[in-house]
Amino acid sequence: MSTVHAVETFLAAEAGNHTARNLTITLFLVFVAVTLGITIWASRQTKTATDFYAGGRSFSGFQNGMAIGGDYMSAASFLGIAGIIALYGYDGFLYSIGFLVAWLVALLLVAELLRNSGRYTMADVLAFRMRQRPVRTAAAVSTITVSIFYLLAQMVGAGALVALLLGIKPGTTFLGMDADAAKIATIIMVGALMIIYVTVGGMKGTTYVQIVKAFLLMGGAIIMTLLVLAKYKFNLSSLLGDAADASGKGAAFLEPGLRYGVETPGDALKTFYSKMDLLSLGIALVLGTAGLPHILIRFYTVPTAKAARKSVLWAIGIIGTFYLLTLALGFGAAALVGSEAITAQDKAGNTAAPQLAEALGIDFLGGELGGAALLAIIAAVAFATILAVVAGLTLASSSSLAHDFYANVLKKGAASERQEVRVARISALVIGAVSIALSIYAQNLNVAFLVALAFAVAASGNLPAILYSLFWRRFNTSGAVWAIYGGLISAVLLVFFSPVVSGAATSMFPNHDWQWFPLSNPGILSIPFGFLCGWIGTVISKEHDEDKYAELEVRSLTGAGAH
Repeated sequence: MSTVHAVETFLAAEAGNHTARNLTITLFLVFVAVTLGITIWASRQTKTATDFYAGGRSFSGFQNGMAIGGDYMSAASFLGIAGIIALYGYDGFLYSIGFLVAWLVALLLVAELLRNSGRYTMADVLAFRMRQRPVRTAAAVSTITVSIFYLLAQMVGAGALVALLLGIKPGTTFLGMDADAAKIATIIMVGALMIIYVTVGGMKGTTYVQIVKAFLLMGGAIIMTLLVLAKYKFNLSSLLGDAADASGKGAAFLEPGLRYGVETPGDALKTFYSKMDLLSLGIALVLGTAGLPHILIRFYTVPTAKAARKSVLWAIGIIGTFYLLTLALGFGAAALVGSEAITAQDKAGNTAAPQLAEALGIDFLGGELGGAALLAIIAAVAFATILAVVAGLTLASSSSLAHDFYANVLKKGAASERQEVRVARISALVIGAVSIALSIYAQNLNVAFLVALAFAVAASGNLPAILYSLFWRRFNTSGAVWAIYGGLISAVLLVFFSPVVSGAATSMFPNHDWQWFPLSNPGILSIPFGFLCGWIGTVISKEHDEDKYAELEVRSLTGAGAH
C-alpha cells in the first residue's frame, strides 16, 4: 500500500511540475510577445537620434517615474534582496535601506541639474566645459564597465530562475539539458531579447517595457506580501519568530552580525575587516545611484527639469514601497521555505521569492497546482523585471559608445544622426555578447551583491566627475579624466583581487586564489580615491575656463539653453 501511495505522490508532484513548467513558459511567452509588440510599435515612432536616445523627451513625470522604478527595481531587488534577507535576516535588509536612501542623493544633487545641462548621456554634462575627446572617451569606458557589472546580476538572476521554473535540480534534465546547461541557455536567450529591445525600439520601446514591468512587479510583490501577512494573521512578531526558528540561526537571525560586522573571537583583524566591509557596502549603496549611467539617462526623457524632479519623487514613492515589501518577502521565505530548501535550489539564495510564491500557492490555492500557478505568475514577473532592466542597461552603454565615443571622439562631431543610431545598435550587440559570456562565470554570486559592486564602481568613477563638474569652478579636463579612470581602475582592481573573484567557495573562480584585498566591496577605498584623483588632476593642470563654468551654472540651475 505504501508503495502505491509513494507512486501516486510522485505522479502528483510530476503533474504539478509539468503544469508549472507549461504555465510559466506560456506566461513568459505572452509577456515577450506583448513587449516585442510594444518595441515594434516604438520603432515606428523612432525617427531621430533624440527619439532613439531620449524617447523624443515626450514622457511625463509620472511615466518617467514608473520607468525609473522599472529600471531600478532589478533582479537584485526582487530576487537578490529577498534571498539575502531569507538567508541572513537583519543584515540582508541593509540592501533595501541602502538602495532606497541612495535616491535622496540623486534627487538633491543630480536629477534637475543633469536634465538642464545634458542632452543624451552623462558625458554631455562632463564635456560641456572641457576638451571633448579625452572626457567623452573616459565617460564611455566608465559607462560600459558599470553597465556590464550590472548586467551580470540580471543574467545570473535569469539563470537561477529558469532552473527553478523548469524543475531542474541536480540529476534531472529538461530537453536533454541539465541545470547548468539550462542556466547558460537562459542567459543567452535573455541576452538575445535585450539586444532586440534596444536595437529595434530604442528609448521609447525600452521605457514602455519598463512601465509595464513596474506595474507587474509592484502587483506581484503586494499580492505575495498580503498572503504572507494573512498566513500569520498580520502578526509580524510570529512571522519573525518563525523565520528565526526556520533559519537554523535562532535569535541571531533577527540581529546584526550574521553576514557583516561579524565578531570573530580571538581574531581582531578578521572582525575589523568584517566591520569595514559593512561600512564599504553602505557607502557604495548610498552614493552609487547618482552615478549609474542607465538611471542618469532617464532624466533626459522628460521635457523639463520640473518633470525630472517630479519623476524622481514618483520613483522614490514606488521604490520605497517596494523595498518595504522585501521585508515580508525575505522573512516570509525564511519562515515558509526555510534556508536549507532555498540554498539547495540556489546557493546564493536568488530563488527565495519564487520558492515563497510556490509555498503560498500550495497554502492558499490548494495543492501542487495552486503552487505551480502562483510560482508561474511570480516567475513571469521576475523575467519581466530582468528583461526590462537589461534593456535599459544595454541602451545606456550603447548610447554612450555611439554618441560619446563614435560621434564625438572618432568623428569629431561630424557623424550624421543616422550613422550614430546605427553604431548604437551595433554596440548593443557587442555589449550583449560580452555580458552573456561573463555571466556564465558569475552564477555562484548573489545578484543583490553583484549590483552592490556595480554601485561601488559607479560611485568611484562617475560620481566624483559629475559632482566636481556641477559644483567646482576650478574643475577641468585633466581632473575629469583622472577622477573617472582613477576611481574606475581602483574599484575594478580591488574587486578582481577580492574574495568575490577568487579564494572562496562562493567566488567566480572558486578553484583559484589570487585574492589579497580582504573586503568584498571596494567602495570605502575606491570612492574617496576617485574624489582624490579628481582633485589632484585638477590642481596639476593650468587649464581653467571661468566663463564656461558660469554658463554651465546658469544652464543647470535655470534650464536656459537646455535641449
